[in-house]
Amino acid sequence: MNLNNAEYVRSAAKASDFLHDGRVQIAMAGRSNVGKSSVINRLLNRKNLARVGNSPGKTRQVNYFLIDKTFYLVDLPGYGYAKVSWAEKERWGKLMEAYFQDNTLSMGLLIVDARHKPTGDDRTMAQWFKDSGCPFVVVANKLDKLKKSEIEPNLARIRETLELDDQTALIPFSAEKGDGKQELLDIVLSCVR
Repeated sequence: MNLNNAEYVRSAAKASDFLHDGRVQIAMAGRSNVGKSSVINRLLNRKNLARVGNSPGKTRQVNYFLIDKTFYLVDLPGYGYAKVSWAEKERWGKLMEAYFQDNTLSMGLLIVDARHKPTGDDRTMAQWFKDSGCPFVVVANKLDKLKKSEIEPNLARIRETLELDDQTALIPFSAEKGDGKQELLDIVLSCVR
Protein backbone atom coordinates (compact mmCIF):
# COMPACT_ATOMS: atom_id res chain seq x y z
CA MET A 1 0.00 0.00 0.00
CA ASN A 2 1.44 3.36 -1.03
CA LEU A 3 0.30 5.83 1.62
CA ASN A 4 2.05 8.64 -0.23
CA ASN A 5 -0.51 8.18 -2.99
CA ALA A 6 -3.18 10.21 -1.21
CA GLU A 7 -5.50 12.76 -2.69
CA TYR A 8 -8.34 14.96 -1.55
CA VAL A 9 -11.48 13.85 -3.41
CA ARG A 10 -14.54 15.66 -2.13
CA SER A 11 -16.19 17.62 0.66
CA ALA A 12 -19.76 16.68 1.49
CA ALA A 13 -21.97 19.44 2.88
CA LYS A 14 -25.11 17.28 2.86
CA ALA A 15 -26.00 13.59 2.90
CA SER A 16 -26.60 13.45 -0.84
CA ASP A 17 -22.90 14.35 -1.32
CA PHE A 18 -21.63 11.29 0.61
CA LEU A 19 -19.58 8.77 -1.40
CA HIS A 20 -21.00 5.28 -2.00
CA ASP A 21 -18.49 3.52 -4.23
CA GLY A 22 -17.94 0.43 -2.06
CA ARG A 23 -14.48 1.41 -0.81
CA VAL A 24 -13.60 1.09 2.87
CA GLN A 25 -14.22 4.32 4.78
CA ILE A 26 -12.26 5.06 7.94
CA ALA A 27 -13.73 8.10 9.65
CA MET A 28 -11.83 10.42 11.98
CA ALA A 29 -13.70 12.39 14.60
CA GLY A 30 -12.62 14.65 17.43
CA ARG A 31 -12.88 18.05 19.02
CA SER A 32 -12.20 21.08 16.88
CA ASN A 33 -8.79 21.70 18.43
CA VAL A 34 -7.55 18.12 18.93
CA GLY A 35 -5.36 17.90 15.82
CA LYS A 36 -7.30 15.61 13.44
CA SER A 37 -5.73 17.20 10.37
CA SER A 38 -2.27 16.87 11.90
CA VAL A 39 -2.92 13.16 12.60
CA ILE A 40 -3.98 12.64 8.96
CA ASN A 41 -0.90 14.46 7.69
CA ARG A 42 1.41 12.45 9.99
CA LEU A 43 -0.15 9.11 8.98
CA LEU A 44 0.25 9.89 5.30
CA ASN A 45 3.69 11.52 5.52
CA ARG A 46 2.28 14.74 4.10
CA LYS A 47 2.59 18.28 5.40
CA ASN A 48 -0.57 19.85 4.05
CA LEU A 49 -2.95 17.25 2.65
CA ALA A 50 -5.46 18.01 5.38
CA ARG A 51 -5.64 21.73 6.13
CA VAL A 52 -4.26 22.68 9.52
CA GLY A 53 -5.52 26.01 10.81
CA ASN A 54 -4.43 28.35 13.56
CA SER A 55 -7.96 28.49 14.90
CA PRO A 56 -10.25 25.51 15.64
CA GLY A 57 -13.17 24.65 13.39
CA LYS A 58 -11.54 24.55 9.94
CA THR A 59 -13.20 21.23 9.03
CA ARG A 60 -16.80 22.17 8.29
CA GLN A 61 -17.82 19.35 5.97
CA VAL A 62 -17.20 15.62 5.59
CA ASN A 63 -13.88 15.51 3.72
CA TYR A 64 -12.84 12.42 1.76
CA PHE A 65 -9.17 11.56 1.13
CA LEU A 66 -8.56 8.62 -1.22
CA ILE A 67 -5.54 6.56 -0.22
CA ASP A 68 -3.79 4.56 -2.96
CA LYS A 69 -7.11 4.33 -4.83
CA THR A 70 -8.08 1.71 -2.22
CA PHE A 71 -9.79 3.32 0.79
CA TYR A 72 -10.92 6.65 2.20
CA LEU A 73 -9.81 8.51 5.27
CA VAL A 74 -12.87 10.58 6.08
CA ASP A 75 -12.32 13.73 8.13
CA LEU A 76 -15.51 14.62 9.99
CA PRO A 77 -16.27 18.15 11.24
CA GLY A 78 -14.83 18.88 14.66
CA TYR A 79 -17.08 19.35 17.65
CA GLY A 80 -16.83 21.41 20.80
CA TYR A 81 -14.86 24.63 20.81
CA ALA A 82 -14.83 26.54 17.55
CA LYS A 83 -15.50 30.21 16.79
CA VAL A 84 -18.59 29.62 14.70
CA SER A 85 -22.27 30.26 15.24
CA TRP A 86 -24.51 27.90 17.17
CA ALA A 87 -26.45 27.27 13.93
CA GLU A 88 -23.23 26.17 12.20
CA LYS A 89 -22.35 23.81 15.05
CA GLU A 90 -25.86 22.37 14.86
CA ARG A 91 -25.46 21.86 11.09
CA TRP A 92 -22.18 19.98 11.72
CA GLY A 93 -23.93 17.76 14.25
CA LYS A 94 -26.74 16.90 11.83
CA LEU A 95 -24.21 16.23 9.07
CA MET A 96 -22.28 13.84 11.30
CA GLU A 97 -25.47 12.06 12.42
CA ALA A 98 -26.40 11.60 8.77
CA TYR A 99 -22.94 10.18 8.05
CA PHE A 100 -23.25 7.64 10.87
CA GLN A 101 -26.71 6.60 9.63
CA ASP A 102 -25.44 6.21 6.06
CA ASN A 103 -23.94 2.74 6.73
CA THR A 104 -20.73 3.38 4.80
CA LEU A 105 -18.45 3.46 7.85
CA SER A 106 -15.91 0.61 8.08
CA MET A 107 -13.86 1.81 11.06
CA GLY A 108 -13.74 4.85 13.30
CA LEU A 109 -10.81 6.77 14.73
CA LEU A 110 -11.75 8.93 17.70
CA ILE A 111 -9.03 11.51 18.32
CA VAL A 112 -8.84 12.80 21.90
CA ASP A 113 -6.35 15.02 23.72
CA ALA A 114 -3.97 12.86 25.79
CA ARG A 115 -3.55 15.70 28.28
CA HIS A 116 -7.19 16.02 29.34
CA LYS A 117 -10.12 13.97 30.52
CA PRO A 118 -12.45 13.32 27.55
CA THR A 119 -15.32 15.79 27.30
CA GLY A 120 -19.02 15.03 27.19
CA ASP A 121 -18.83 15.47 23.41
CA ASP A 122 -16.00 12.90 23.29
CA ARG A 123 -18.18 10.47 25.26
CA THR A 124 -21.08 11.08 22.87
CA MET A 125 -18.85 10.45 19.86
CA ALA A 126 -17.49 7.23 21.40
CA GLN A 127 -21.09 6.10 21.90
CA TRP A 128 -21.91 6.90 18.25
CA PHE A 129 -19.02 4.69 17.17
CA LYS A 130 -20.17 1.91 19.55
CA ASP A 131 -23.76 2.18 18.30
CA SER A 132 -22.60 2.02 14.65
CA GLY A 133 -21.46 -1.55 15.26
CA CYS A 134 -18.15 -1.01 13.47
CA PRO A 135 -14.77 -1.23 15.19
CA PHE A 136 -13.16 1.96 16.40
CA VAL A 137 -9.85 3.03 17.85
CA VAL A 138 -9.17 5.87 20.27
CA VAL A 139 -6.10 7.92 19.41
CA ALA A 140 -4.73 9.95 22.34
CA ASN A 141 -2.99 12.76 20.44
CA LYS A 142 -0.55 15.36 21.83
CA LEU A 143 1.43 12.72 23.71
CA ASP A 144 4.54 14.89 23.29
CA LYS A 145 2.99 17.47 25.64
CA LEU A 146 2.94 15.02 28.58
CA LYS A 147 5.66 14.09 31.05
CA LYS A 148 6.47 10.36 31.03
CA SER A 149 4.95 9.99 34.49
CA GLU A 150 1.62 11.40 33.23
CA ILE A 151 1.14 9.05 30.28
CA GLU A 152 -0.21 5.90 31.96
CA PRO A 153 -2.57 7.69 34.39
CA ASN A 154 -3.94 9.84 31.55
CA LEU A 155 -4.50 6.82 29.30
CA ALA A 156 -6.28 5.02 32.16
CA ARG A 157 -8.52 8.07 32.68
CA ILE A 158 -9.37 8.18 28.96
CA ARG A 159 -10.21 4.45 28.90
CA GLU A 160 -12.39 4.78 32.00
CA THR A 161 -14.18 7.99 30.93
CA LEU A 162 -15.01 6.63 27.47
CA GLU A 163 -15.98 3.24 28.97
CA LEU A 164 -13.77 1.36 26.53
CA ASP A 165 -13.75 -2.42 26.62
CA ASP A 166 -10.50 -4.38 26.39
CA GLN A 167 -10.99 -4.97 22.64
CA THR A 168 -10.96 -1.24 21.84
CA ALA A 169 -7.43 -0.06 21.13
CA LEU A 170 -6.21 3.14 22.81
CA ILE A 171 -3.13 4.42 21.03
CA PRO A 172 -0.86 7.05 22.57
CA PHE A 173 0.03 9.28 19.62
CA SER A 174 2.03 12.37 18.74
CA ALA A 175 1.24 14.02 15.42
CA GLU A 176 4.21 16.27 16.19
CA LYS A 177 6.83 13.53 16.69
CA GLY A 178 5.26 10.43 15.11
CA ASP A 179 4.86 8.32 18.27
CA GLY A 180 2.15 5.69 17.77
CA LYS A 181 2.09 6.12 14.00
CA GLN A 182 3.08 2.55 13.11
CA GLU A 183 0.64 1.01 15.58
CA LEU A 184 -2.22 3.10 14.19
CA LEU A 185 -1.22 2.36 10.58
CA ASP A 186 -1.17 -1.38 11.32
CA ILE A 187 -4.75 -1.21 12.64
CA VAL A 188 -5.98 0.96 9.77
CA LEU A 189 -4.39 -1.26 7.11
CA SER A 190 -5.79 -4.41 8.74
CA CYS A 191 -9.27 -2.95 8.15
CA VAL A 192 -8.48 -2.34 4.49
CA ARG A 193 -7.09 -5.81 3.69
